Amino acid sequence: MTFRAQILTLYPEMFPGPLGVSIAGRALEEGVWSCSPIQIRDFATDKHRTVDDTPAGGGAGMVLRVDVLASAVDHALTALPDAPILAMTPRGAPITQARVRELATGPGVTILCGRFEGFDERIFEARPIEEVSMGDIVLSGGEPAALMLLDACIRLLPGVMGAASSGFEESFENGLLEYPHYTRPAEWEGRTIPEVLRSGDHAKIAAWRKQRAEDDTRLRRPDLWERHEGARDQPASGARRKTKKDK
Repeated sequence: MTFRAQILTLYPEMFPGPLGVSIAGRALEEGVWSCSPIQIRDFATDKHRTVDDTPAGGGAGMVLRVDVLASAVDHALTALPDAPILAMTPRGAPITQARVRELATGPGVTILCGRFEGFDERIFEARPIEEVSMGDIVLSGGEPAALMLLDACIRLLPGVMGAASSGFEESFENGLLEYPHYTRPAEWEGRTIPEVLRSGDHAKIAAWRKQRAEDDTRLRRPDLWERHEGARDQPASGARRKTKKDK
C-alpha cells in the first residue's frame, strides 16, 4: 500500500524538495509513498486569489482566511478521507516518535502549512484537524516542518530503511536518547574507540550501550529521563503504586 502525502501549501514547488533524494527519493520513485502538493490559493474565490486578511482586533501581519482554508481542507478530505489532517503550528502539541509511528502505519497524511501570522482559529473548531509542533521554534512557514514530519514517517515505511530493525534502537524509540556510535579508525587524534566495543562480547556491548543511553539522556535531556523513569515505575496494569499513605 502506498503511503499518500497531501500537502496544503502556498508554495507547492517546495515539495518533494529534499524528500526527492536519498532513501526518501528512492522510495518515491518506487511508489512506496506519493507526494501531492495542493495550492491553497486555488480555493480563493476572488479574482486576486486572496488567501489572507488583517487580524481581527488589530495587530501586525496577516491571517489565513477560514473560508479559503475550509475549501482546501474539504478538497483534501474528499481525496484522502481516511488520512488524518495535521496543521503545522507552534501552538500545536509537540510531535512524538510514537505519533510518527502511528502515522507511518496508516494510509497517509494531509498536512496543512501555515504562513504569515497563522490560521483563523475557526478552522480548528469546524474541521477535524490535529495541531502539531515540531519544536519550540518559529519558522517562516509550515513547509519546512512538513518536510521534517514526512521524512520521519517515510523512513519508517516497510522497505525504506536498509535493515528492518535499524529504526528500533534510535533516539526516542524507547524513551531514551540513542547511545553514541564509533567506527574506524580505532584511534584518531589520541582518542580511541571504547574497548568494550572491540571486545566481541555482545552481552557486554549491549549493557554498555544501555548504560550510555541512560546516562546521556539523564544529562542531556532531563525531561525525557523524568518521563522514562515515570513510565518504568508504572505497574504493568497501569494502576498507581501504593504508597505508605495508602496502606
